Amino acid sequence: MKLHPRVGGEIGRPIMTSASNNGRLQPINLFEYEQLAKEHLSKMSLDYYSSGSGDEITLQDNRAAFARVKLRPRMLVDVSDRNLTTEVLGQSLQLPLLIAPMAFQCLAHPDGEIATAQAAASAGVGMVLSTLSTKSIEEVAAVREKLPNALQWFQLYIHKDRGLTRALVERAYAAGYKALCLTVDAPVLGRRERDQRNEFTLPPGLHLANITTLTGLDIPHEKGESGLFTYVAQQLNSAVTWRDLEWLQSLSPLPLVLKGILRGDDAVRAVEYGAKAIVVSNHGGRQLDGAIASLDALPEIIAAVDARAEVLLDGGIRRGTDILKALALGAKAVLIGRPALWGLAVAGQAGVSHLISLLHNELNVAMALSGCAQLQDIDSSLVKFLYL
Repeated sequence: MKLHPRVGGEIGRPIMTSASNNGRLQPINLFEYEQLAKEHLSKMSLDYYSSGSGDEITLQDNRAAFARVKLRPRMLVDVSDRNLTTEVLGQSLQLPLLIAPMAFQCLAHPDGEIATAQAAASAGVGMVLSTLSTKSIEEVAAVREKLPNALQWFQLYIHKDRGLTRALVERAYAAGYKALCLTVDAPVLGRRERDQRNEFTLPPGLHLANITTLTGLDIPHEKGESGLFTYVAQQLNSAVTWRDLEWLQSLSPLPLVLKGILRGDDAVRAVEYGAKAIVVSNHGGRQLDGAIASLDALPEIIAAVDARAEVLLDGGIRRGTDILKALALGAKAVLIGRPALWGLAVAGQAGVSHLISLLHNELNVAMALSGCAQLQDIDSSLVKFLYL
């Protein structure tokens, strides 16, 4: 695996890596990728990727929530032949995993979102492309020319300019994306103090690939402020309500996924307004600090949806056992965000591919040790909440 040269969260663990054939140290888990990524990212890029809002309480709690859930494995089950495949919105996945929508991936590696898409497609997992990507809708969609079964969704922010929003949806549909994933937890941007301190902006040569070519808009440089905070305040529509979902769905036949739901009543309303899937998410702790951890919100939402839509989980996934716990609590699949960026920063496409394989192997072992030969064997009897 070729390590990527420097182009640009602390987890409190010693780094323990195995040596590869070429003498370099190879990460053997996602935490080690995070540590190594710090050597490949500028301070502004690292802080942008790793930070949360406010005191970063929710950011930390997303991980702590998984420690509060304990596994209750079954014994003497034939697990000699295991199957990790599933379907999300009718499309096959080799692993119940998607790459979450993340902006500005070229801060981590020159190939950015294209490398991530190639790694995801090669591994048979999904990818959600951000509206604020540094590679265009069409460039990322081109990955399917070689891997036509790749699951790709397009994540949408609704801009004040309805014509721009319509154009983005139409481009995504024309390019073959399989779902429209609307982020609903960002009417304004959370106060991310590290970005404010760094006066975050995109470095020369990087642009909003889906936006700049249509409108000329880009992330500004603001004295004493995050340029992204300013962009969102000026360009995104904070007046969006449930009624706007009807308009959004009129723009294309793509199934609608709502990302950022944390309450059962909102989940019920999402289904009533036509959502085919829900992503339980607090935006990686980057929006409302003090919000409930995604995993803690999951059981209420599963009960409220009552199988009328598929439910996925985003936030804090770092181990195969984390995926197992999320599935046991009712999630159909999970999304990972920051870890994919760490893999991208360390080794480009190869890093993301390796990171996905680590999760695949960990889930495979966790299922065997829990008495689950297939994903359908994973149920709520496998888990117990322990509130510390």
